[in-house]
Amino acid sequence: MNKITGEFDKIQYDLTQKIKLEDKFHKENIRLIAGIDLAYWEENETTIAVCCMCVVDFLTKTVIETKSMTGEITILYIPGYLSFRELPLIIKTFSTLINEPDIIMFDGNGYLHPRNMGIATHASFYLNKPTIGVAKSYLKIDGVDFIMPDEEEGAFTDIVINNKIYGRALRTHKSVKPIFVSCGNWINIDTATDFTLALINKESRLPIPVRQADLETKKMRERFR
Repeated sequence: MNKITGEFDKIQYDLTQKIKLEDKFHKENIRLIAGIDLAYWEENETTIAVCCMCVVDFLTKTVIETKSMTGEITILYIPGYLSFRELPLIIKTFSTLINEPDIIMFDGNGYLHPRNMGIATHASFYLNKPTIGVAKSYLKIDGVDFIMPDEEEGAFTDIVINNKIYGRALRTHKSVKPIFVSCGNWINIDTATDFTLALINKESRLPIPVRQADLETKKMRERFR
């Protein structure tokens, strides 16, 4: 295990040197935003996952494409190294999309990670797209808790660790639990927050692409298991 995590550490460290927390695009040119999520189950002592991607038209907020793919997961779950477990299936599923997204949102973290290399950040280098991490629960790093944002839509508090902003606790609906937004790569935290809020509807505290991907993974898991 130590050898494996040592190899993973080196890959993550090398990639962190290439992270750019700045917009790699003009906001007015963004048309399609995809959401990605995975779900797992066991089958004859084998771990199987389904990866689902939903591409949403940013202007109309409608889903224009959904793709799903299942596959065997061969890498054990190791906290802090989830991306190595999920990336192969994510890359394969992404390659099947007909509509190429401008930005990708992940049901998970990006820069909000002990080594700033959550799935949203790690995947950006392989998908070559700006990415955003949107997590439903808080990942505590170095014992740092988040500060609860005010009870109003759009309120947020920055999550500051080692004098750096790792992400934000964002309230997308009044009196509803916050979500945790972090940059993946090639985007800044204000832009990531703006796009997340712009894709919220009355149905969920999650942005539409992530919510739809989450629903799709649940549906597909029930179909295949």
